[in-house]
Amino acid sequence: MNLSKKIPVVSKEYVFQFIIITILFALWGIANDLTTPMVSTFKKVMPELSNTQASLVQFAFYFGYFFMALPAALFIRKYSYKSGIIVGLILYATGAFLFYPAAHYQSYNFFLLSLWVITCGLAFLETTSNPLILFLGNKETATQRLNLAQAFNPIGAISGLVMAQFLVIKEIKSDDYSTDAFNALSSTELASIRENDLGIISIPYIGLGLFVLLILVIICLTKMPKTAHEDKMSIGDSFKKLLANKNYKHGVIAQAFYVGAQIMCWTFIFQYVDNINMNLGLELTATYYNIGAMLLFLSGRWLGTALMKNTNPSKILMYFGLGGVLCSAGAIVLQGIPGLISLISISVFMSIMFPTIYGIALKDMGDEAKIGSAGLVMAIVGGALMPVLQGSILDWGGSGFSDIQILGFIPEVNFSFILPLICLAVVTHYGYATYKISIKEKNTKKILVTE
Repeated sequence: MNLSKKIPVVSKEYVFQFIIITILFALWGIANDLTTPMVSTFKKVMPELSNTQASLVQFAFYFGYFFMALPAALFIRKYSYKSGIIVGLILYATGAFLFYPAAHYQSYNFFLLSLWVITCGLAFLETTSNPLILFLGNKETATQRLNLAQAFNPIGAISGLVMAQFLVIKEIKSDDYSTDAFNALSSTELASIRENDLGIISIPYIGLGLFVLLILVIICLTKMPKTAHEDKMSIGDSFKKLLANKNYKHGVIAQAFYVGAQIMCWTFIFQYVDNINMNLGLELTATYYNIGAMLLFLSGRWLGTALMKNTNPSKILMYFGLGGVLCSAGAIVLQGIPGLISLISISVFMSIMFPTIYGIALKDMGDEAKIGSAGLVMAIVGGALMPVLQGSILDWGGSGFSDIQILGFIPEVNFSFILPLICLAVVTHYGYATYKISIKEKNTKKILVTE
């Protein structure tokens, strides 16, 4: 008998809170994918940056998760989920507003600091919101419920990409010049263009900061449920129990590799498209393909959530992981448009990974879930480290994207997607391993019932 058919995904008494918290999932999706195109944008506005230096945008952004996730967990453990959300929104807005002085001083490091502060806020929001969603209903539907809430994250991501394309990429002047023409400009002209473009980059972040303040007011006025009694387990005992839990530890590792794959695929699609344009004489707009990837991601999330009504989440994770590995291979070996199609198709298979790994890793946890949540959010540091590695591959032959050919026919930008392939293989293994465990547990229960 499948109990999840009879049990509602969200408890009736928590529907309104579920909706409010789900808005936060979209809110950090906006920040994530407004920032993703900034790697290539900063490279155009500040051409002195190498590909590795430009990729520090993602390092600064996602390192904030690693730095702040555990303090956030300890904070909400001492106070409340609502308090954690409020602190997260304050940090989010503060980081967004810091873009104004960063643009004024034309400091790349200042921009990186601003992004880091934003993600310190996002670390609070994710450390708080994910376990809170798991709480708003029966534990039998917890993973499905988290997938449902996470399905609204790509809606925010698409909004962020649209903002990046039409408020930033389309408006900056640096993109109007070829490399030779840009280098031929006088120092006065270059300074004027840089001042204009950095100001443009800051505008959507400042607007986002104002929107975050509005959400902050709504959260302050919303009554949140009491999610836990007095914690009975000490912090030290919680850590010991987590470290003894192989399912959890492997889940943290899988999560780090998954986030690394996601950020690499969505960041370096811009360089992938630029390389196609240069080699084939096309004028493809990378953002449109990235939006296409987001739409596929959203569709895959809804599909995966529906499949979980009747299918083991670990099994779905395993098959989606295999699909991602195959598409990554296509992005590496196929040239031109076929390779690009393979690249954006990876998003379908990545769609269910974050919430599914999260739900599986925290399954049947009690008091230690809050600390456990921090570990899974800290795993987002994979999105800080992996893009820098991929950027270094692009620098192998120089500042271009196909300066050298791997095996005689694979441009370095294509070959760089070997990293997402490896990452998704790790996720696939986690799905396979936990599926075997779940089948073993199911068979054990049958035997006990029979006896």
